[in-house]
Amino acid sequence: MKKDIHPTYYPDAQVVCACGNSWTTGSTKKMIRTEVCSKCHPFFTGQQARIIDIEGQVDRFYRKLQARQSYVDQQKAREESRVSPDRTVVDLGLGTRPTDALAKAGLTTVGHILDKLAVGEQSLLDVEGFGRKSLIDLKKKLRSLGYDLPAAADEIVV
Repeated sequence: MKKDIHPTYYPDAQVVCACGNSWTTGSTKKMIRTEVCSKCHPFFTGQQARIIDIEGQVDRFYRKLQARQSYVDQQKAREESRVSPDRTVVDLGLGTRPTDALAKAGLTTVGHILDKLAVGEQSLLDVEGFGRKSLIDLKKKLRSLGYDLPAAADEIVV
């Protein structure tokens, strides 16, 4: 072994914590300073539930949580408005002729149309200027938007 290559070992090295606690141990340094020890660390003191928020991490987490919740609420509101019975017939994009025919008959919202469909398809076919092709397009559009059509709307009247 080579001589004088090992550092000096101090069997009575002093360790001092920021909380004021100190003890002696063996080390290659004469004095060791530390920020946390077993007397002040929350894990050892039983105060583990206490949250130490040095850099605003907890606040950042709660802001992210709040942003996520508001996003979920917006999505839910958007989904509810998507299948709202108060939606206008113009929003369906059926074309000018069927839309005008329904408006002339007083059917301006999807709720009115669903009420008519609950009676049967013939009630919509009786609207002047609204034919079978328009009815098929209307039902396809309502289904694609997520509306549940009444059972009477599925009957085929020839």
